[in-house]
Amino acid sequence: MKKTLIALSAALVSLSAVAGGNVENGAALAKKYNCASCHGDKFTNPIDPSYPKLAGQHQDYLEHALTAYRRGGDAANGRANAIMGAQAKPLTTQEIKDLAAYLHSLPGEMTAHR
Repeated sequence: MKKTLIALSAALVSLSAVAGGNVENGAALAKKYNCASCHGDKFTNPIDPSYPKLAGQHQDYLEHALTAYRRGGDAANGRANAIMGAQAKPLTTQEIKDLAAYLHSLPGEMTAHR
């Protein structure tokens, strides 16, 4: 029984490492960069309907989007947005992973329709 618990704990730790993001650090970064000022206090109610709801969004999508904003609109696979570009420019790759892990971990309204 004890060996099973140890193996299960090790598997859970390795799964979080594969995710590549630290949720706690992501929460601190979201606060530092004041992401809620545009995307809403729970990241489900943005101040403008054209801004995305981030809570519960797929982690890989969030990483891709933040990386594209960091590249800018003139770069290959980049995105042009003055606000998000300025926010994403100083982020390291690990910070992007951490933010994405945090936002993905939040309960959201994301649904899949088939």
